[in-house]
Amino acid sequence: MTLDPQIFFLLFLPPLLFLDGWRIPQEELFKDKGTVLQLAFGLLLFTIVGMGFFIHWLLPAMPMPVAFALAAVLSPTDPIAVSAIAKRVPMSRRMMRILEGESLLNDASGLVFFRFAVAAMMTGAFSLWGAALDLVWAAAGGIAVGVGLTFALTWIKRVVSRRVGESSGSQILISVLIPFGCYLLAEKLHSSGILAAVAAGLTMSFVESSGQAQAVTRIRRNTFWDVIQFTANGVIFVLLGEQLHGIASSAAATVQLTGHTHPVWSGVYVIAITLGLAALRFACVFVSLRSVLFQSRVVTSDPVAATAPAPEIVPSDVLVRSGWRLVTVMSLAGVRGAVTLAGVLSLPLLLPGGASFPARDLAILLAMGVIIVSLVAASIGLPLLLKGLDMPVDPSRDAEETAARMAAAHAAFAEIERIERARRHPNRR
Repeated sequence: MTLDPQIFFLLFLPPLLFLDGWRIPQEELFKDKGTVLQLAFGLLLFTIVGMGFFIHWLLPAMPMPVAFALAAVLSPTDPIAVSAIAKRVPMSRRMMRILEGESLLNDASGLVFFRFAVAAMMTGAFSLWGAALDLVWAAAGGIAVGVGLTFALTWIKRVVSRRVGESSGSQILISVLIPFGCYLLAEKLHSSGILAAVAAGLTMSFVESSGQAQAVTRIRRNTFWDVIQFTANGVIFVLLGEQLHGIASSAAATVQLTGHTHPVWSGVYVIAITLGLAALRFACVFVSLRSVLFQSRVVTSDPVAATAPAPEIVPSDVLVRSGWRLVTVMSLAGVRGAVTLAGVLSLPLLLPGGASFPARDLAILLAMGVIIVSLVAASIGLPLLLKGLDMPVDPSRDAEETAARMAAAHAAFAEIERIERARRHPNRR
């Protein structure tokens, strides 16, 4: 089957990005905002620029805009794959929170830069000033559409529910339509539909925190969205496998343009790109770790800060003991997944003049190879590195939540016993 790249992009990315924004723990994420922003934006730009030039140097047959498009689509990480791997060996909630926050932000940012690189290839021109203005409008317009439309629809939904009652089916349907509506409206306004979908998910999380929806609706809706997430991720890889034979045959012809004829060079390129991504990530994570250590020393040596409430900074002694393993774990955890695959499969089939999009199949094959290699490396390396790792203290409210749940359980048991005594002895007071 032949995939329309634009339809493919529309069908899979808005709901996945919307769900990422909806389910991310915003309050806990804010505690590690510095680390998340360093990884999501600093590492993102570092990866796009560094890997863009590296891929073009490695594969001269791939035009510079396509190399940067591939670098941009390889920059987003996939915390779903990491969480599945980490189930075998427990991973710190704080570490998973950082990975989830990084993924949410770099998914949107990476795909926005991917669109700009593809547009440069399609038009044959690139203006830094024009791209900067377009980026500002894409970001501002997309966020405004996502926030505004989600607030408007949830307010209308709430008013209607108060008047005629709440229907779980309609509530679920509206939640499914919101990301597509935000994406299409933002694209119609020539802003970023990707950022609109992410902003819609974050807004939905904020709106739903008030608990307006009934419990039965929330339970059914969460289950329904689990099915959507599982299905979308699965279908993306199934469609890739269906087209793999044609992609591999075309990619072999493209590799020959570099002066190499043996198909094994495709694997060499995949390994080289994966190692390049890992090296850039390792360097950025190491810098972030040193920054946390520096903050910890400043807080410890500051007599004013010593009398203030203890900030939520990772203890430096823990970082010194396990620093290299933490850096390696965070580097290996940068697994690429469904968003990368969906993005690269959305590369146009043809240029405006009717010619084939250059190195499209090669880019898809390389992205697929990087995804597989990163998954295998994380599956083998993470359990070994996490086993017995001295993890930093998690500053989240786990203790408070556990105490609240225990208190609620004791109160429930006491109430059940009271009702049971009253039923057995109705005359007693």
